Amino acid sequence: MTDQLGSYRGLDQHFAAHEVVKHSEGEYVRGDAHTNTAEGYFANLKRGLNGSYHHVSQAHLHRYLSEFDFRWNAREATDSTRTVSALKGSEGKRLKYRGITASHPPPP
Repeated sequence: MTDQLGSYRGLDQHFAAHEVVKHSEGEYVRGDAHTNTAEGYFANLKRGLNGSYHHVSQAHLHRYLSEFDFRWNAREATDSTRTVSALKGSEGKRLKYRGITASHPPPP
């Protein structure tokens, strides 16, 4: 589901379905077709990146996006359920500071 931005034309050739809502004609919802979910996700992402982190390097962008994916997907979970889920997701993984900073040394 998208708005009518021209870049989205042809998506129906790559996906099972593609619904378009026409914001320019005052249409924001048509049945199940709307862009509210995507707009909510990106609003949350922008608030977090601009309000909390202030700067995100391209090298680590995927990590920030993974965090916000987790936040969005767990938004209706209780705090305890979300905590257990986060801990389970880190099981068997090790992230060393040296590995994170090796390709991007700190500025002088």
